[in-house]
Amino acid sequence: MADLYPVLPGVAPATGGAREVGNKAWSLMLMAQAGLPVPPAFVLPTAWCGRNEPVLLRKTLADGIGRLESTTGLAFGGARRPLLVSVRSGGAVSMPGMMETVLDVGLNNDTVEALIRLTGNPRLAWDSFRRLVQCYAEVVANLPTAPFDALVAAALVQGEAETERELDHRALRALTLAMLDCYRTLAKAAFPADPHEQLVMAAEAVFRSWDAPKAASYRRMNGISDDAGTAVTVQTMVFGNAGGESGAGVGFTRDPATGARTFYFDFQFNGQGEDVVAGRHKLRDNDRLRIVLPAVWKRLNDICHALEVLFGDAQDFEFTVQSAELFLLQSRRAKRTDWAAVTIAVDMVQEGALTPAEGLARLDGIDLAAVARTSFVQPVPATLAMAQVASMGVASGAVALDPDAVKRLTAGGTPAILVRRDTVTSDIEGIALAVGILTGSGGRTSHAAVVARQLGKVCLVACPGLQIDLARRQCVIGGTTLLEGDFVSLDGNTGAVHAGRLSLLTEKPERALEIIAGWRHAHSSKRQRKLS
Repeated sequence: MADLYPVLPGVAPATGGAREVGNKAWSLMLMAQAGLPVPPAFVLPTAWCGRNEPVLLRKTLADGIGRLESTTGLAFGGARRPLLVSVRSGGAVSMPGMMETVLDVGLNNDTVEALIRLTGNPRLAWDSFRRLVQCYAEVVANLPTAPFDALVAAALVQGEAETERELDHRALRALTLAMLDCYRTLAKAAFPADPHEQLVMAAEAVFRSWDAPKAASYRRMNGISDDAGTAVTVQTMVFGNAGGESGAGVGFTRDPATGARTFYFDFQFNGQGEDVVAGRHKLRDNDRLRIVLPAVWKRLNDICHALEVLFGDAQDFEFTVQSAELFLLQSRRAKRTDWAAVTIAVDMVQEGALTPAEGLARLDGIDLAAVARTSFVQPVPATLAMAQVASMGVASGAVALDPDAVKRLTAGGTPAILVRRDTVTSDIEGIALAVGILTGSGGRTSHAAVVARQLGKVCLVACPGLQIDLARRQCVIGGTTLLEGDFVSLDGNTGAVHAGRLSLLTEKPERALEIIAGWRHAHSSKRQRKLS
């Protein structure tokens, strides 16, 4: 087995598949081989996870960087054409948001100026540098996040801005310098200026994240071996924060809640991927993408078909648009509700993409008799607020303002709705126990929403006006104050939030189940003929 594998067009994928290089890198290799737009990368395979060979790790990373430099014509730490990279995790089985990523590795006081000279875009350079410092502090140096969040909040107030995307390059430069000072104070050492040191430390942090509590909880819940380990993918940076024709997004080739064959996505102009998947921002640019970048929009819809042909299943993929040029950063089998799984299997068989036997195999492990969609008995009380639907269905439960409250309520036999400003994947145990999730920010494709959907939980995001007061253990929804323990109802069919406990109606996918029963009958008859 090699110490690293390149991800380049025309280079054959690793023979060991996802088990050897992780699901993320494996999908990148297949996409690159298929001619899809994938930034050059290299991969440290899963066998590196748990190894303690710092000298060899440093040499292997340097060798990989040398290959990227030859491919891109950029120089890592270069004073004229700097190469920047992302450092990403990737287990053999996809674990959305459970492990760590570090973006913009390679920036320092010199290369930030070099990036300005290369791109003519000082805002891009300083925005990327402040992102690196903030992420590195949290993921690599394990420093508290609150002081850095406070610096961002102060910069927003001073700049009279709602989000960091509204800050100009001067404000971002001042914010970055303040973060560097904060890092020095908290770490009792300066932020590492050597790009190679940044890279080694980031890779080690990504390997360590395999053993993070949230990752261990996810593996336990999903029956994934603790011994499998994560790979590390080092990929050439592409910049969704490069201006008005740039952005980051997450797309599903089919609706993961209903299974409908439609491009289901979230997109944020002038942002990087973490802005979309972390669940900390309200995402408002979906409609603008179609209008501002029609060629990119068409290409994305074409890619939906290409990915399903390549992987033979509905996909969840991350993408970046830099100056109107589209790049794919990963693709994986889309997490979906059981209802969507039934719909997708039936549709793909009817489209000729799957045989009936393959359709049945896709539904293995799903209790078809239990597949149902719920709604509230009409009439319902007045709507408190309308949020975005991330996962369908309905649920009534007591307001719980953190995972500990979910555990406390459910232990007493009371169903709970987890209500958070932004649900993060570290809330995994609370998400698993709650009957529904409601957040004030985030998008339909944030990691936490993906996990909730996979678990079959109702999930509403970006609820307008949601205010949470943890000190008083209460929240305000649509001007109505609810105490922790008060009942609230979420309608994942419409996005409505109601006060109180509501009665339910249940619907089953009768037509799809009849078709699947026909497949089983035909399959059984074929087996009988063979036996006779």
